[in-house]
Amino acid sequence: MPARPTYRIENIVATVSLDQTLDLYAIERNVENVEYNPDQFPGLIFRLETPKVTALIFKSGKMVVTGAKSTEELIRAVKRIIRTLRRHGILITGRPKIQIQNIVASANLNVEVNLEKAAFLLEDNMYEPEQFPGLIYRMSQPRVVLLIFSSGKMVITGAKREEEVEEAVFNIYRRLRDLGCIREY
Repeated sequence: MPARPTYRIENIVATVSLDQTLDLYAIERNVENVEYNPDQFPGLIFRLETPKVTALIFKSGKMVVTGAKSTEELIRAVKRIIRTLRRHGILITGRPKIQIQNIVASANLNVEVNLEKAAFLLEDNMYEPEQFPGLIYRMSQPRVVLLIFSSGKMVITGAKREEEVEEAVFNIYRRLRDLGCIREY
């Protein structure tokens, strides 16, 4: 029995809106372990150790949060950032609006992939082995981009929900199998 495809979420990038302006100088003065150098970059950099995420916080009340490995971890990190700000006297009034912008995942199909054949049979792909060893496949359902390597390893990018990662991995596995592009090892 061949091994089933596996995948792991590596990074979730999300935007968070607080619907209020923030005094980044006050945050810099009151919260430890933040970096703010407005001459170099307009946002304040806030790093959490657990979960290990980084937030770029802007005076508009918008944040970009990166590094979470799951949606739950992302939500936990945003709550922790807001609790930390409140604990240090920064008034946060509304509820944060979190929107996932991109999920990056790695996967292993646990088979070898004939990229030449896949490039010929799959629509919406780019394969230039002299330039890059992987096949770039733009999947329409779900709307993600896959980097597929002959080893069966993949990188998935562009997902907005965790379920889309799983869906993409199993869709491409079935599609490559049905097209006769895989060899089990």
